Amino acid sequence: MGGALEARGIDAAAGRLTSEAEGEVYVEDRVLVIKKIHVQYTLRGCPHDKREAAERAHSHHASRCPVAKSIEKAIEISTDLTFE
Repeated sequence: MGGALEARGIDAAAGRLTSEAEGEVYVEDRVLVIKKIHVQYTLRGCPHDKREAAERAHSHHASRCPVAKSIEKAIEISTDLTFE
């Protein structure tokens, strides 16, 4: 996500872009299985005129994220982006 923002001229370094992930774990055949992951991104200090570009980057990043691509068939992934 940070690289996609930087490519659009949006500074994501120095703690400006943070994320928090939460997973939902279920028991299947007495084994814990992660079924869903939600990632909340927070972008601080993004100029108002760059927010549309940041939202576009966010909407496309999962399809280019190596982790998301690796687990998408087994785990439902959702994300949100907020601005501060």
